[in-house]
Amino acid sequence: MKTSIGTLLLTALTSVIIITGCKKDDDTPTPPGPGPAPTPSLYLRLGGDTLVADPAAPGMEVKKGYLAIRSVVDSSIFVIAADPELQPYFAVLLGEVGAGQLTNLAVLSKSLSDFFAVGAGATSIQYAGLNMVDAHNPATNPRMTGLVTNEAHDRFIADVVIGAQQNNVPMSIIQEFGALMESLRSQIVQG
Repeated sequence: MKTSIGTLLLTALTSVIIITGCKKDDDTPTPPGPGPAPTPSLYLRLGGDTLVADPAAPGMEVKKGYLAIRSVVDSSIFVIAADPELQPYFAVLLGEVGAGQLTNLAVLSKSLSDFFAVGAGATSIQYAGLNMVDAHNPATNPRMTGLVTNEAHDRFIADVVIGAQQNNVPMSIIQEFGALMESLRSQIVQG
């Protein structure tokens, strides 16, 4: 009798397991299969947080992704400074540089580099500057000498492209940075 009750319980339990396992549950979604790996952030594709020698500070190291961005920013600053259509926006800075005062040039380089690094996906870097509306409004940023127009924003993007090309940045990456700068147009253009 024990054997038949044990066999009966085992059979019933097995049947429940089989029926439950075969039952289609329409409420439970099928987990997705292994799809394509997510694309790494632009910052990671530029080298991320890997430390490399800093050419601007012998004996120091800098994050490779940050160095790539800073190199483009620094080249772009010189292109912008030489652009007669953008010079009026940077009159204060250009006057300081002309007088041999380079402190605020270094501040601008760091601020822009931090901003673009964060925009490119850096999580180890923080941007502590003004928001884009305040940064481009002479009423809240006395270093700006005019409200930015659509034409000036277009020139700025074009000059950054030249700065990137001077650093042999691939066109696909230049386009991603261009999209980032374009996404800020409504905050920057105020004139």
